[in-house]
Amino acid sequence: MALISPRTLRYDLYSYSYQQDSKTPSVISVLASLIERTLARNARAKTKTKTKTSVFDCIETPDMTVQSYLERVFRYTKAGPSVYVVAYIYIDRFCQLHPDFRLGPANVHRLLITTIMLASKYVEDKNYRNSYFARVGGLTTEQMNKLEVEFLFMVKFKLHVNVSVYKSYCSHLEREVSSGGGYQIERTLRCAIEIKSKQRFNNNNNNNDNDHRLFL
Repeated sequence: MALISPRTLRYDLYSYSYQQDSKTPSVISVLASLIERTLARNARAKTKTKTKTSVFDCIETPDMTVQSYLERVFRYTKAGPSVYVVAYIYIDRFCQLHPDFRLGPANVHRLLITTIMLASKYVEDKNYRNSYFARVGGLTTEQMNKLEVEFLFMVKFKLHVNVSVYKSYCSHLEREVSSGGGYQIERTLRCAIEIKSKQRFNNNNNNNDNDHRLFL
């Protein structure tokens, strides 16, 4: 992961303003690093316990890193940095409710696109349809809808994120980029400052872009 200062992370989380040529928010790199470490830790544990979360497993493990996948999601959805923080909270909440579940290469991509979509609905004022997120994430609309419903039931529809929880996760992300930064995330839970582009949310936008297609 490239060197990221707490100040840069804080700027992205609370002052980020989307423009057509905006760079990928630094929170994506921080989140990707956290998840990759979790994957590595779980791989070493070699846990083979079967769980009821097989709906998130891909038939074949995607040949795409977490970093690349998150960058792809940002490129096509322009979800604000706070969306990724809330998605991270949802994943952690999911894992706490299902301690036998282990995040791994076969399920991480589907879990990410599901939580990012739900976080976007929770945080932002305007959102793409499930069918669009499905296309970005490499799924069919039917699969995306199923994953959303399964996740909601498995977290008991607990999607609310209060101020103290959001603050604690932001602080955790800050500690990832500096052992003694001293920068504190604002206390108020905020939506993304800049809502998505005013383009019409239809499946025809950018559908001719070959890079837009991905299958999990």
